[in-house]
Amino acid sequence: MSWGVDNLPYGVFSCPGQAPRVGVRYGDKVLDLAAALHDEVFAAPSLNPFMARGRAAWHDTRALIRNKLTGDRSVTEAHLIPLDQVRLHLPFEVADYVDFYCSIDHASNIGKIFRPGSEPLQPNWRHLPVGYHGRSGTVVVSGTPVKRPQGQLGAGAFGPCQKLDIEAELGFVVGVPTTMGSPAGAFEDHVFGVTLVNDWSARDIQAWEYVPLGPFLAKSFATSVSPWVTPLEALPRIPGRAQEPEPAAYLRRQGDWGLDIELEILLNGEVVSRPPYSAMYWTPDQMLAHLTVNGASLRTGDLFASGTISGPEQGQRGSLIELTWNGTDPIKLQGGETRTFLQDGDTVTIRATAAGLTLGEVSGTVG
Repeated sequence: MSWGVDNLPYGVFSCPGQAPRVGVRYGDKVLDLAAALHDEVFAAPSLNPFMARGRAAWHDTRALIRNKLTGDRSVTEAHLIPLDQVRLHLPFEVADYVDFYCSIDHASNIGKIFRPGSEPLQPNWRHLPVGYHGRSGTVVVSGTPVKRPQGQLGAGAFGPCQKLDIEAELGFVVGVPTTMGSPAGAFEDHVFGVTLVNDWSARDIQAWEYVPLGPFLAKSFATSVSPWVTPLEALPRIPGRAQEPEPAAYLRRQGDWGLDIELEILLNGEVVSRPPYSAMYWTPDQMLAHLTVNGASLRTGDLFASGTISGPEQGQRGSLIELTWNGTDPIKLQGGETRTFLQDGDTVTIRATAAGLTLGEVSGTVG
């Protein structure tokens, strides 16, 4: 079962007339943890209080839930609620949001599009995981409508974005904070789990504004996340992609934090790409190390995302700007429609699997 005891992602749900609280998905139901485990930390409207308890508590709680679901279900059954009877909410209170740029295939494609004939990667790209600080206040749960942003499109030009895009990403949710001035410790001691991310992007606004300081309004209007956070403990780990040159000492890997995750991007229900997370150049432990090496602190609920996930093949690209080569090669959909960038009414869904587990999905409709 893709939603069985080997998975058990956490989320926040509510029943009609009741306050939101924490649950775990099991099959087509959600287990009410406050009731099933008699622990008031799960009566909170976000995962943050539980995530702050740390790695030992995460492990022990997961083991307890597995035991309750595989042992005598006579008591637990009463606390399993069908998903069609609940509303799902943003699963954690987002503290800070950082977006990285960790796919060498994506970065190379963008370089080829905008700097043809030149070296696709900037000189720093292989030396550090490039990132920027995003906007936590516009991180929204899957299903939230996405309004087409307005902004400057060039000198003297202002109006609605004409090149609205998506970015298929994997987000990492921080549970255990650090103190300012101290770099983070082991990755697994701080990061609770992962969630799927769509970092919506206004490419025409971005092209005009990003020099010299980088993304701003083109990225801050909406970032969608899945309602489910999958614990790190559930994920299949593999060695990270080889890196040349060898990273600086603080970025050298201390374990296998490559992740064997396969994504699918659906546009109006039709699969248009299948990006492999295993192709990423920088691994999440390196992202966390770089994020904190200068002494920047972590907070419970921090979210940092991988950046667009793309593979080496055309059918593995994680954004429309790559899939259509900045609009010069439109996607052909069933029924004869084509797309370069998103139109009003379009729905984008990103879903993922890992060794038979379903990581859920993140979806949004432009309107």
